[in-house]
Amino acid sequence: MAQQDTARRVGMRGENVRLNAVPVIPVRLVGALLALAVVTVHVADQGSVTALTSPHWIGWGYRLTEVGGVLTACAILLSRPAWLGWAAGVLLGTAPFLGYIASRSVGVPGDHGDIGNWGYWVGTVSLFVEAALVTLSISMLLTMRHRLSRS
Repeated sequence: MAQQDTARRVGMRGENVRLNAVPVIPVRLVGALLALAVVTVHVADQGSVTALTSPHWIGWGYRLTEVGGVLTACAILLSRPAWLGWAAGVLLGTAPFLGYIASRSVGVPGDHGDIGNWGYWVGTVSLFVEAALVTLSISMLLTMRHRLSRS
C-alpha cells in the first residue's frame, strides 16, 4: 500500500481527528507521467526523435526539453530530497510554456511564421500538460514548505 503522510487536527468536539494527506507514490507517479507527456508532445511536434526543428536553436531547445523531461520524471520518482524533483518539474513546465507564448505573440529569432498561430493542436496540448505539471509541482513544493514550517 502507498505510504501516506498523516496530520492531526482538533475536531469540533475537541477530539483529535486523523487526516490522511495525499499519498506520496501516486502523486509522484502522476508528476513523472506529466513530465513524460511534455517529452512526448515535443517529440511529436518535432516529427520524431531524430528530426531537428528549424531554426536549429529551437530544435536543440526541443532536445534539451526532451532530455530534461526524462531526467525530471526520474527526479520526481526517485529524488531525495523530494523538493528537487518538484523544482525540476516547475522549470520543465515553465520554460516551454513561455517559449510557446513568445513564439505565438511577439515571435522568436528565426521563426516569425508562428505569430498568431494559436490554433495549433499540439501546442494547445503542450500548454495544458505543462500547466498541469507546474500546478502539481508548485502545490507539492508549497505542501512541503508548509510541513517544514509546522515541524
